[in-house]
Amino acid sequence: MGGSELRKIEIMDTTLRDGEQTSGVSFMPHEKLVIARALLQDLNVDRIEVASARVSNGERDSVKNICRWARRAGLLDRVEVLGFVDGHESVDWIRDAGCRRLNLLCKGSRRHCEEQLGKTAEEHIADIREVVDYAKEQGVGVNLYLEDWSNGMKSSPDYVFALVDALKDSGIQRFMLPDTLGILNPLDLIRYVRRMVKRYPGLHFDFHAHNDYDLAISNVLAAVLAGCRGIHTSVNGLGERAGNAPLASVQAILKDQFQAQTNINESRLNEVSRLVESYSGIAIPPNQPITGNHVFTQVAGVHADGDNKGGLYQNDLIPERFGRRREYAMGKNSGKANIMQNLKELGLELTAEQARRVTQRIIELGDKKELVTQEDLPYIVSDVLKHTTIDERVKLDSYMVSTSYGLRPVASVRLSVNGTVYEETATGDGQYDAFVRCIRHIYRDKLGRKFPWLSNYNVSIPPGGRTDALVQTIIEWQFEGRTYRTHALDADQTEAAIKATIKLLNIIEDIYQ
Repeated sequence: MGGSELRKIEIMDTTLRDGEQTSGVSFMPHEKLVIARALLQDLNVDRIEVASARVSNGERDSVKNICRWARRAGLLDRVEVLGFVDGHESVDWIRDAGCRRLNLLCKGSRRHCEEQLGKTAEEHIADIREVVDYAKEQGVGVNLYLEDWSNGMKSSPDYVFALVDALKDSGIQRFMLPDTLGILNPLDLIRYVRRMVKRYPGLHFDFHAHNDYDLAISNVLAAVLAGCRGIHTSVNGLGERAGNAPLASVQAILKDQFQAQTNINESRLNEVSRLVESYSGIAIPPNQPITGNHVFTQVAGVHADGDNKGGLYQNDLIPERFGRRREYAMGKNSGKANIMQNLKELGLELTAEQARRVTQRIIELGDKKELVTQEDLPYIVSDVLKHTTIDERVKLDSYMVSTSYGLRPVASVRLSVNGTVYEETATGDGQYDAFVRCIRHIYRDKLGRKFPWLSNYNVSIPPGGRTDALVQTIIEWQFEGRTYRTHALDADQTEAAIKATIKLLNIIEDIYQ
């Protein structure tokens, strides 16, 4: 691909066939239909492979449903089914299910042909011809998979060439080259594909990658560079063993690294990935390129600062391309720039001192290995600014709470009240109850004061929060005929309750001054 020339690459997605061969994955018929519609209509994939012939009656029903819909939508010629060199059986199965495209699986290496089938190349070619000719009679188009082609090119290229020589003029529309066992590296693949393209310049070649050595994406690029006109993908990289080439990654790399053209609607990639994640039960890793939860989330403060000053830490993978947006998660490495970026997006304006206190609070959460998202930030700001006082008369110097099986929880507290330090130990019905008993003993026995009565206790995740970083504890107290309500945020429920309690003690301390 030279100069500014743009190469058009055809995408065939096999989520519903090879993707369903992922261990533990089995799509219901209605799920297959929903995914097929999303692939063809929302993403505009060129072709989809939806099943293997002769598997089960349920599989036949799935194919019928998809083909019935595709026919009404004018998309039937983009639906394909894997079939086998078995005389008329696969062709009849596919035709009766309403499909008109057969992806015929033949043997692409001499070992597979001779050892698995027990046939010579000539005998296998004759069997393939029989299926292809019958399919043409039935109005079914044929693409040909050369199963184990990668090993064929390594150990028996003469067999591969003999096969294609014999079939290149038989009306087969595409010759599909699978790295069935995921054994190739990009250098070998370029060499092998170039041999195929040079020998058969008029044929359409697809490449089907497997990710056993984590080289599926690299091999896809090598195949395109060497002259393949079609690429096979699956949503989220689903597929047998280590899976196939992920559709989202293939699209991004072809467009950005090779300036290749596809028909894919990028803006729906994330949406369809989540759909398949839900139906398959296979979670998308958070660091999965394009679709992972964390890949458009910056944590380091220097990155936020650079983005504020000109997008210095952004590349061509703009999240809006894929129906997403960039986020600046906050943790101990965030720094002021990151936090200020999030405050700005929320429309929150803080003084320098307020920003410092909010930053410090987020750093404290970061030390506990928690990340805070933008949705959590308003609650932290409220917690820090509403309840933090400059002159804290009551300070919790240290505490310890513990629980053991068969024993009551124990708390030990070191509390400073107006500069005087008090220590107490107590047991309780829970960790927080033990802590409150310690405080009550200090106030009643050592200070000779009344202690507030806890009337309500509520624990929740802050509304809108999307992480497990924060727990919000709201406590209602009765004291001297009045009701007080304090709340606090923390990653730990007990610690949030303890902080809310200390806030209350500072409120009522004013009564005694």
